[in-house]
Amino acid sequence: MQKKTELITNRDGSIFHLNLLPGDIADKIIIVGDPGRVDMLSTLLTDIRVRKENREFKTVTGFSGGTEITIISSGIGTDNVDILINELDALVNIDLATGEPKAEPVSLTLIRIGTSGGLRADVPTGSYVLAETAVGFDGLIHFYEGYDWLLDNILSSVMAEYLEWPDTLPFPYAVNANKELAQLFQGENFIRGITISAPGFYGPQGRKLRLETFDNEINGKLAEFSFRGRTISNYEMESSAIYGLSGLLGHKALTVCLVIGNRVTGEFLNDYKPAMMNLAALVMRII
Repeated sequence: MQKKTELITNRDGSIFHLNLLPGDIADKIIIVGDPGRVDMLSTLLTDIRVRKENREFKTVTGFSGGTEITIISSGIGTDNVDILINELDALVNIDLATGEPKAEPVSLTLIRIGTSGGLRADVPTGSYVLAETAVGFDGLIHFYEGYDWLLDNILSSVMAEYLEWPDTLPFPYAVNANKELAQLFQGENFIRGITISAPGFYGPQGRKLRLETFDNEINGKLAEFSFRGRTISNYEMESSAIYGLSGLLGHKALTVCLVIGNRVTGEFLNDYKPAMMNLAALVMRII
């Protein structure tokens, strides 16, 4: 049996942070960052049977057509994603009463619908990006074992050398999206590229307020980076951890993002709700 400090549950038997019971989630899950976006996207669902929240984790489960879907918020950052993916996995693959893994593992479909910042002039505000590969500047995957098979080490090594990556920062890691999920969106108008998952919004994404960054030219370098004909499309803050943990745990993961700001042109899309709703409706129809 797991130690109580390893697999933590609440008095009602729900998983600790998400405050969910195993039957509360569907096999197809949409992940958003903002808890308020759960309420917004839940208007696309019918027959809602679950509405729960705890801290930044808000959950709604209902139906889109004949497909049951859970929408859940992660909050911001890969540290929150570490909680989210591990606890979602525990809900379907661990007996919460005994702490024992179940004999037949369940594979979840996890699609992040997020906002992001375009890193190239040809990734304009209002466009949709599909993250074929997420490169994590966060280091989360290095806290786990057995990930080497999952990573594109050539891409991350080439990028680190190109950026003259300092030893004081976690080494970048590159993880590909689930090919089966990415293929479902093949006919849609998405910009496909490499997504950078940063461990912060300001310095880690090259923003300067009162503090200088370690490399004032990093965004320009990222915009010009090319590897085997592939380029970097955008910044966000979660996909590397979603792809990495999902791959290790046997789940399918994909991120699609709405670009609400462009770091090259300085454009920003203030009213992005209609575009976000259109993106969510598209995802729900396809999955």
